[in-house]
Amino acid sequence: MVSINRVVMQPASRRIIKALGPRALDAAEVSGKFGEMFTFKSYTSFWWPDYDVCAGPYLDDAGRVRDFDLIMANQVWEHLDRPYAATRNVYEMLRPGGYFWIAVPFFIPFHAAPQDNSRWSARGLKNLLVEGGFAEEAIHAEQWGNRHVALRNMEEEWPPKYDAEKDDIKNDPMMPICSWALAQKV
Repeated sequence: MVSINRVVMQPASRRIIKALGPRALDAAEVSGKFGEMFTFKSYTSFWWPDYDVCAGPYLDDAGRVRDFDLIMANQVWEHLDRPYAATRNVYEMLRPGGYFWIAVPFFIPFHAAPQDNSRWSARGLKNLLVEGGFAEEAIHAEQWGNRHVALRNMEEEWPPKYDAEKDDIKNDPMMPICSWALAQKV
């Protein structure tokens, strides 16, 4: 079962990635498995602590910056000590025309893994991406949530599992639960 916090974000994000034509993309993911649901030209997942996106861009064996058409980060940026530096490092690893897809929580409980540091609305994500080097007009950001889901997030069992018969998933723009964005390096 899927978490209610991801019930809208996951399908919206899958549509975004599919629209990019994943079979033609060299893709990387920062500490995640979201990209495993697609067939890419190539796909590599870089896991922390072996790869720390805050410390610098990922390098190949010869010490050159690895480059990609798409870099994904699903529910990772809130755990980073230096998310602005990490965003600049992602920008450096993207080929011209490449994309960065990022999804983050906004209103969910503290979840240290190993730490929990930041939250962004859609506008906040856009600001983060602009500070990371992306042109504002090359960023599409969305957010979703409502008070019902916010209350579900306060239940003992977390994350709450989505129940299609009981859960209201209509969007209330004034109560974001999660945000996601796609930014292109132009």
